[in-house]
Amino acid sequence: MIWDAPIPPEVHGTMHRKSSFSRTSLVSLISIFIAGSAATLHAAHTCNPRDLGAKADGVTKDTAAIQESIDACAAKGGGTVQLTAGTYLSAPIVLKSNITLQLGKGATLLGSPDHADYPEITEFRLPGIQALVSATNAENVSITGEGTIDGNGESWWQMARTIRDAGVMGNPHPRPRLIVFDHCKHVRIEGVTIQNSPMWQVVPYYSDDVVIHNIRVLAPQHSPNTDAVDPFSSSNVHIDHLYADVGDDDIAIKSGAINSPGGDDPSRDVTITDCTFLHGHGLSIGSEIAGGARNILAERIHFDGTDNGIRVKANRDRGNDVSNLVFRDIDMKDVKYPLVISEYYPHILPEGAVEPAPVTRLTPHFHDIVFQNVTATGATMAGAIVGLPEAPVTGIVLKNLNLSGEKGLSIGYATVTGLDVKIEAAQGDAIIKMAGATVTFK
Repeated sequence: MIWDAPIPPEVHGTMHRKSSFSRTSLVSLISIFIAGSAATLHAAHTCNPRDLGAKADGVTKDTAAIQESIDACAAKGGGTVQLTAGTYLSAPIVLKSNITLQLGKGATLLGSPDHADYPEITEFRLPGIQALVSATNAENVSITGEGTIDGNGESWWQMARTIRDAGVMGNPHPRPRLIVFDHCKHVRIEGVTIQNSPMWQVVPYYSDDVVIHNIRVLAPQHSPNTDAVDPFSSSNVHIDHLYADVGDDDIAIKSGAINSPGGDDPSRDVTITDCTFLHGHGLSIGSEIAGGARNILAERIHFDGTDNGIRVKANRDRGNDVSNLVFRDIDMKDVKYPLVISEYYPHILPEGAVEPAPVTRLTPHFHDIVFQNVTATGATMAGAIVGLPEAPVTGIVLKNLNLSGEKGLSIGYATVTGLDVKIEAAQGDAIIKMAGATVTFK
């Protein structure tokens, strides 16, 4: 069945109000300029780990020489730590304020395969393991160049495959992330390839003014929990020209763990543009979103063969206010589930009848979300927009959508309006109205 409908004129006003991102875009441009200026200011001092005994032979552990180089540059007020061509085997290293870690062409920072080299720490307010590269309470920190940071994650993945809920935050068998910026300001990652993390690959955590530009993030298709970029309770984040081909979310915006005790900051003012996502679970907001998320723009993104396209996901144990989201100029090919807004994670649709539950601090509230100029072909199911009976999804606007797949778009406990929406389903109805659905397509 095909649903092909124009939309009421009153939606245009809503679209205008919900799509006002000029201020965020300006902030992002200013951030890029500031980050670039900071890198220039601190490039006067150059520290090379080879001068301090690094072998870069892929066998000798170069951790001490790399860390000593970082510390020496930091002691001079900042500078550039240069890794020239070679393979630098290393345990975790810690970046400092005003430091640029520059990986030259042919240079690889390779994570040690020895699990004992990764100290147990408290990370994200939970028991964790130190990342290969991290910085805490630092400013003007950059990772640049044409080289590679490789987490050497295979042995960690093998362990994770034997553990139930290995990817859940707070599980008793944590794995290290690859790059973590914890409570940092003015962060830039540019040009490098980042790959094979034991778990999430790039995580700005409670960080502000983060620019991630023109990088590749890679991991095998079935490597567990190898999210490419996960902004977590961070603000003023600009991600552009990201090429992600990973085993889990290509981007996942987060802000609080499952059953969080509270005190979580939202992720806010995030701009994602001009990206390509291949294998992976697509662009997600959630599911750990106990601090909420707001003011997020994603545009000009190509999905090819991902499990999901755009997902806004939570459940009764990990939600908050998620609002003012705009997704536009998106194309998807052979994506199983192109458009998912669901408060039933890890499921997409509720299993059977759902009874209302008391509203709590962790109840998800999804509202004011716009999808504009979105095409998807070869889908298993066009998608779902489903809220909880005690927390319906509201203010969903679909404009110029063209989705086709085996099954249509399910809508339940949600208010959805549409303009120029075309949905083709090989089986069943194009629009499947469930309990609590209010759909206005004219």
